Amino acid sequence: MEHVRKKIWIDLDNSPHIPFFKPIINELNNMGYIANLTARDCFQVCGLADRFNLRYVRIGRHYGKNKVLKFIGLLFRTLQLMPIILKEKPDLALSHGSRSQILLASLLRIPSILIADYEHSTFIVHPTYTIIPDVIPVSSVASLKSRVFSYPGIKEDVYVPKFTPDPKIIEELGIDKKDLVITIRPPATEAHYHNSESEELFKLTVDFLGKKPNTRIIMLPRNDKQAIEIKKFWQEWYKSCKIIIPDHVVDGLNLIWFSDLVISGGGTMNREAAALGVPVYSIFRGVIGSVDRYLAENGRSIIFENIKDVQTKVKLEHRNKPVFMEKGKSDTLNTIVTIISKIIDHD
Repeated sequence: MEHVRKKIWIDLDNSPHIPFFKPIINELNNMGYIANLTARDCFQVCGLADRFNLRYVRIGRHYGKNKVLKFIGLLFRTLQLMPIILKEKPDLALSHGSRSQILLASLLRIPSILIADYEHSTFIVHPTYTIIPDVIPVSSVASLKSRVFSYPGIKEDVYVPKFTPDPKIIEELGIDKKDLVITIRPPATEAHYHNSESEELFKLTVDFLGKKPNTRIIMLPRNDKQAIEIKKFWQEWYKSCKIIIPDHVVDGLNLIWFSDLVISGGGTMNREAAALGVPVYSIFRGVIGSVDRYLAENGRSIIFENIKDVQTKVKLEHRNKPVFMEKGKSDTLNTIVTIISKIIDHD
């Protein structure tokens, strides 16, 4: 009798999910599982999925920061996902925070796994299982009312050890070797966790750093609307290429590696920089999660609270950027994949 391969439905609904799930998908495929992917068309999710050669079905978009529209968009995307999921009949639903997936999985009685690294996120329905970094107390996700598993390290340890630097990016972006390269990711203004203080701190930070000689700011807007606002607000710096906004999807890890420092209004880029050993500063002004607190307490990142912190704590100095990165080993990927396989085989 032919062995029936079990299906795992993975929903990609934000850009950090692509590099995170790519090695997980490879491992699951090697173990004999079938990974069916859906992707939300926002935050360069589909562009990154194409860059990583992932096969997916494009479903849904982002509905802005209005809470009512967010909720309507959540319900609508859930309905959009339903036909393909009813057709594919997956054995397990897996995501890093897809509310549409968790809702639909609950409605269709499909076991679901939520992988999460920020304990202050909220969900209208509960996943069956939750997987979190071991620096997050299990008690902090008790409200999810699911069975909780932990993995060592941080989620970026899943894919950072496989990273290989490519110096071509410097030439592609037109950066001079004498430039002090600062990569900045603006706050996620449409995210549920957004705090307006982050926007103000972001503007003050760019103003402060942009006035310094030989600084070159590589700006990574989260969407087209944010890119337009940045080009308009710092029009002269954009025209003079003091601020560079890439006109195509770039390899985030590669850009971080060849930067002298990184500043971000969100979590993933900060943690990627910390995992790569690149000086990183956070302008996130929401509730600080356990992972970011852990990195700050261990000197792997600095959290800004005001513009005075920016003026006094940023080290504006060139970083040694070796062409080759020393490969590290991590149990993070193996642990996560092992947990997933045990769940799907024993559920």
